[in-house]
Amino acid sequence: MAFLKILDSYGRKIHAYSAFEGAGTGRRLSNWGTSTAGPNSTIFSSLGNLRSRSRELSRNDPQICGALDCLVSNIVGMGISPRWQLADSKLKKRLQQLWTDWTQEADADGLLDFYGLQALAARSIIESGEVFIRFCPKRSGIGLTVPLQLQILEADHLDHNYNTIAPNGNEIRMGIEFDKTGQRQAYWIFREHPGEYFMTTANPFDRVRIPASEILHAFQPLRPGQQRGRPWLASLILTMHELNQFNDAELVRKKTAAMFGGFITQPSEEGNMPPLFGNEGEPDNTGSPVIDMQPGTFSALPPGYNVTFSEPADVGGNYGSFVKHQEQRAARGIGGLTYEKFTGDLSGVTYSSIRAGNLEFQRQCKQFIFNIMAYQICRPVARYWLSQVVLSNALRLPGYAKDLRLYQRIKWTIDGWPWVDPLKDLKASTGLVRSGFSSRTQEVAERGLDVEALEEEIQADNERADAIGLVFDSDARQSNR
Repeated sequence: MAFLKILDSYGRKIHAYSAFEGAGTGRRLSNWGTSTAGPNSTIFSSLGNLRSRSRELSRNDPQICGALDCLVSNIVGMGISPRWQLADSKLKKRLQQLWTDWTQEADADGLLDFYGLQALAARSIIESGEVFIRFCPKRSGIGLTVPLQLQILEADHLDHNYNTIAPNGNEIRMGIEFDKTGQRQAYWIFREHPGEYFMTTANPFDRVRIPASEILHAFQPLRPGQQRGRPWLASLILTMHELNQFNDAELVRKKTAAMFGGFITQPSEEGNMPPLFGNEGEPDNTGSPVIDMQPGTFSALPPGYNVTFSEPADVGGNYGSFVKHQEQRAARGIGGLTYEKFTGDLSGVTYSSIRAGNLEFQRQCKQFIFNIMAYQICRPVARYWLSQVVLSNALRLPGYAKDLRLYQRIKWTIDGWPWVDPLKDLKASTGLVRSGFSSRTQEVAERGLDVEALEEEIQADNERADAIGLVFDSDARQSNR
């Protein structure tokens, strides 16, 4: 048991034993993990450095850059798309088509569609810890399908060091204005990115108060009461930095050693020695002659000279296993990535092992998709979009004002993951449907498709084939099995 020194209610020292070794305060644990800082105090003191170092890793570490790309492609894929749960199939189809048309116009910067904005937002959350999305309603008649666009803002636009009292008496914490009940009322956003002050004549530190109803703040809260998000790389920044330095040092050592083919020496007692070949190359920075050797040559040295060939030491047998162990630790610290996805190393992988790893990784991806991306971004965007549809008369929605929830019932469909082994996975999916443990709708949704759209495509294919007399063995109507 660990021996503790604590104070009673009168400030007197009393002695007790901790039942948990991890709670001890002995020599080995005296300076470790005793902070009682709250979720926002911890972030406040570290957010700037964490964000900067996370971005530095993603810029210069190919492994981290690839890991971010892998996470974003698995989380967003081709897009997280809505499926309205309306009984009126004609109205539902028109609403779906209007949304599809609008997604091409969603970006206020005109660079991405709505699903591209999802990918950019997801990457910002992973890399910077959070992202802000500003609603930009437009006036009707300017050529937009629905007069609404979205603007993505980096986390730097909201100064986490800004803590004060607003003119209306509300408290501002880390740039967010809260009312007396603790509800978010506004965000005090920099007009320009503070890191690009040299590229604009405007004051980049001029703040604008934007109502909370016009801003989406998306991040993954890890502690109750957390107000700002932290980068996902926070727990592995030091590990990856040290591992990169280790690899760089080993690479430079090997490169330097490989530059020398050998060394020519002469005994000091020989005095003045004859020139080596009479065609010495340019001397190095110490004035010593450098002999350039061509492949296939075998030169004879004058008497008295000796040659020692360079024999650089190898990295050692433990190098690979050491680096792999560090990479495995790092992979677990970023979104549940498997080692294979983090490094691209598929050696030794079997069907069972990669499938087990994929299932766990996909479970964590789905948790983030539906708890963060769908709930914090897609859901409020769809609701704001619906209000703009009604206000602009882009589509008549009967009874919208009386029953908002009727139109807000949306099922968000993700881009499905490809099969590891198509034949085995197809048999498993077919067995689930036939045994009643799943439905066609569910299995189709797992592939990232809309069952109604798929059925319409199959019907159109069948009608087209029947019209011109084509028969395929893939058509179940032609089979007796």
